[in-house]
Amino acid sequence: MEWEAPSILLEAIPYGEGGLLATVLTARGLWRGLAKGGASRRQAATWQRGNILAARWVARTEGQLGALSAELVRPVAALAMGAPETLAILDAASALVVGALAEREAAPEVFAGLIRLFAGIDIPGFALPELCRWELVLLRELGFGLDFSGGGDNDVLAYVSPRTGRAVTLSQAGEWVDRLLPLPGFLLDGREASMADCQDALRLTGHFLTRDVFGARHCPLPPARALLYETLCERQRGAEKHAD
Repeated sequence: MEWEAPSILLEAIPYGEGGLLATVLTARGLWRGLAKGGASRRQAATWQRGNILAARWVARTEGQLGALSAELVRPVAALAMGAPETLAILDAASALVVGALAEREAAPEVFAGLIRLFAGIDIPGFALPELCRWELVLLRELGFGLDFSGGGDNDVLAYVSPRTGRAVTLSQAGEWVDRLLPLPGFLLDGREASMADCQDALRLTGHFLTRDVFGARHCPLPPARALLYETLCERQRGAEKHAD
């Protein structure tokens, strides 16, 4: 069995002498394979987390680990190195996919969204809002999509029920407002997102990822994703303190 496809490298662990146990995401799902010589100086730049690759997977039978080879299409890892936040976004998204998706099950929307996120990761102001939108795609493809229907011109959607995942309008919130999760408007349309908006969005998606995806497996939210949110909260607190 073999396939060739655009892929995203999510993880590469030293394996044997000079090899790597690599995990890639394709439209056909999450696949693992042995990249022979992947840890060598000649190939090291290719096998970096986040890189977009033209990959080839080969095995005698479908159940085998298989061998992976690849050509570098876009050096996402190198592009993300320019800013700590960008690298943290790359790490968080990669960890979510590795932890949430079942191996070899097709996830075309997750793949397409992650390609978009990583392809533009070095565009100023793009990556963080795009990560928030992509996490909604991840939840939906895993069967835990949030319901943002409802609302209208005179009663906008402003919150999400942490129990049901359904959006709630301003008038519906009432006395329950303190128990609801804020729904930032950029998740509903194409408006720009502030840092506070992204913080609210990650709190929202993080709640359902923690409860429905990782909680169902008795696992915590991946540390890289938790750290990204904590870092943003600390930055927001620092900005507010400085403004005072």
